[in-house]
Amino acid sequence: MKITYGSVVVSAGFAGILSFGFLALAIGTEYWYIIDDNRFNYTEDSHSGLWRTHEGETVYSFTADTGSYSDLENYLYSMHTVIAVLLPLSLVMLVFGGICGLVSSLARSSSLLLGTASYILISSLLTLSGVCLYISYSQQAWQETERRMGEEQMARVYTSFGWSLGMAWLSFILEVLTGLLLFLASRMVGPH
Repeated sequence: MKITYGSVVVSAGFAGILSFGFLALAIGTEYWYIIDDNRFNYTEDSHSGLWRTHEGETVYSFTADTGSYSDLENYLYSMHTVIAVLLPLSLVMLVFGGICGLVSSLARSSSLLLGTASYILISSLLTLSGVCLYISYSQQAWQETERRMGEEQMARVYTSFGWSLGMAWLSFILEVLTGLLLFLASRMVGPH
């Protein structure tokens, strides 16, 4: 079975669209971090997204007055702000990458395809950075909470990353696949 230029660019387009959809879903949903609190006579499930945290019926927004925060809390808030910028920026870059990918594949231009592939791979680095930073942020926030409340108090609190984070990981993988397929398409076209 021979791989054709058309099948490669269509596959790249499909992977790019899925990547965009998964990242948009991840950014818009609030299941990045799940907390199952089973402390004494207290059972509450909480989940957190990029914009809000739900603790039972209470919803907390990440837009807060940081004047009363400690240095560590300000640091964590700054980390969260960077995450909330990186991931939507990557989403916007995917839109422009999709437009460039469509134009360069229709033009069958090796240099345009190569440039678009590089651009999409840079976008994937933003997604990867945002996801890795979120994981680091979550671990540091957990350690600070455990330090404040004590290990005994936190022994019955269980945490896990949620499906929203999984969607962001899938988006990253598909962004890389899109970039690699566009590199392949540029090789298939040859120098122009």
